[in-house]
Parts: sequence; structure tokens; C-alpha cells
Amino acid sequence: MISRQMVSSLLLAGCVFGGAAMHGQAAAGAQQPQQQSSGLQLQKLGDQQQADPFPPANPKLFTATSPTTDTVNSFLKSLWGYDANRIWKVAAIQKTDAPGVSKVVVYVAERGANAKVQLTQFFVTPDGKHAIADGTVTPFGATPFADLRQLMQQRADGPARGAAGKDLLIVEFADLQCPHCKEAQPSVDQLMKDFPNARFVFENFPLSEIHPAAFLAAAYGVCVAQQKSDAFFPYVQAVFDTQASLTEDQTKPTLAAAVTKVGLDPAAVATCAAAPATVDKVNASLKLGEDAGVDQTPLLIVNGHILPASGMPYETLKQIVQFQAQQDGVSTGAAK
Repeated sequence: MISRQMVSSLLLAGCVFGGAAMHGQAAAGAQQPQQQSSGLQLQKLGDQQQADPFPPANPKLFTATSPTTDTVNSFLKSLWGYDANRIWKVAAIQKTDAPGVSKVVVYVAERGANAKVQLTQFFVTPDGKHAIADGTVTPFGATPFADLRQLMQQRADGPARGAAGKDLLIVEFADLQCPHCKEAQPSVDQLMKDFPNARFVFENFPLSEIHPAAFLAAAYGVCVAQQKSDAFFPYVQAVFDTQASLTEDQTKPTLAAAVTKVGLDPAAVATCAAAPATVDKVNASLKLGEDAGVDQTPLLIVNGHILPASGMPYETLKQIVQFQAQQDGVSTGAAK
């Protein structure tokens, strides 16, 4: 699961840095109702949908001055607003024993008769910039993705396709030996068709601890892009198509075959891949991912919003991209 971004209770199957899956959707994943020392009571929605079906807020549970209810609602809208069926209500913003740390409690439900009200909670740091839940830390605020969006616009310089502008920027972090990355490519290709105004950037994130051929495959890709820019994505597809052959004794022949398929000299690319500058280029992509909080592949960063590129229904992924573009006031070019 994504450990730094809370993606609306969506499951993520991915290749994970260090080889162990991260758990939970942190603050934004609605949890099963838990007994609270504050005495918050949960109830079922009635047969008739009400304007506010949640238990009434108790002013005594709002003891912290920061964050404000408006900020929490803006934060949750950034995460959940794409889903018209999800509703929520801030139930408490409380002081804690840790100076400046606030506890936020939120009721969550789906629209419809007899939907169960669930409860989620998280903590906000004294500077108001991060939320903490289940041992994970994620950006917090009314516009939680703004800083990461700027980082991607400034530093994501991998091979690109699609639009020239960066108003709608989708950055994919992938590992060429990761089977989930291979599985995710049809979704990425479909996003390109559905959002013609988006710019798609590929950043290498080889998980060498679990995929020993991934770094070399990434280095070959860097050289392919340098020698023939429009050959990069066909090279990536060729590697994915023969991914099962990235074994200890077959990696180099497999990569050579992929290079040949896109019309380049495998010997020249192999020499380039071993050069320190190429290794530095792959490491720079890794560093960008680490700075962004990427800890597994495949991940998409859509205008700063980290999303799984696999394990999520395509229509949900499409909805989130569309919603993020609307939030940022940019055109997707999607057919109406």
C-alpha cells in the first residue's frame, strides 16, 4: 500500500522497496468503528438520505485551534472529492499531550440507505504540514499536493510523451523488472488516450534489492533515450514483453534483443550503460523518487498526487486524474 499518501481505501498491489508491503491507507482510509474515550457514537444512516446523516458534532471535542475544520475538509476533499458517493464530517479536533500535535477524528460513509458510518482519525504536526496515522506521514493542508507538484515540474526530466506543457503532469516511477509495472502499462497507455493535454514522464526507480536486473535495464533505457529519443518507450515495452528472461544468465542477451528491436546497436548501448554518467542519471531518478516519498513501483504522481498505477480499477484512476485537473484548474483535453 502507499505509505505516504492516503488514497481513499484503494488497494495497491505493487513492487515494494525493501521487499515488504506497507500497510494501511493512513488517515484517509476509513477504519472500522472503534471505541473512543471521547464517547463518539456511531449510527447507521436512515432509509431516507438526510442532509447531514452523521451524529451531531460536540463542541467540547474541538479543543485545538489548529487545524481548522475548513482546512481538514479541504484536505479530505483533495483525497476523496473525486468520489461523489463518499461523504464525511469532522467530528473532533483535539489537543493532545504532545505540544502542538492535534488529533482529528472524522465520520465517513457512502451515500445511500442504511450505509454504515465509519470512523477514521489522524494526527497533525505542530507546523500543520503533515498528517500522521498508522506510523505513516503524509503532506497535510488545504492543498496537500502543491509542493510535490512543484518538485515534479522542476526535476522530473525523464523520457516524456504527450503534451509539451506541464500543467497536467503525470510522472510514472517504474522498475523494468517489476511485474506490476508491466501489468500497469495498459492503464498508462489508456490515460494518454483519455487525457491528450497531459504530459507523461517516465522515471526509473529500480528496486535492486529485489530485482537485480532492474538497474542495468534502466541504464540501457537511459542510453536508448539519448541515442534515439522516440525509441525509449518501445524499448520499455520490449523489455516488459521479455521480462521473464531477465535472469542471472539471460539479462544481457534479453536487453540486447530489446535494443536491437528498436533499431539501435546493442554493443554501443552496453558501453554507454556502463559509463559513470549513465549510472549517475539512474541514481538521480532514484533520488527524485526518494525525495517524493516513492517506496514502491509502479506509482503515478498526478500533479503531485501519488496514485497506484496497478491494483486500482481504471475508471477510478481516470476519475481521480480528472478531479485533480479540475482542482488545479487545468484542461485535460478529454472528449466530452
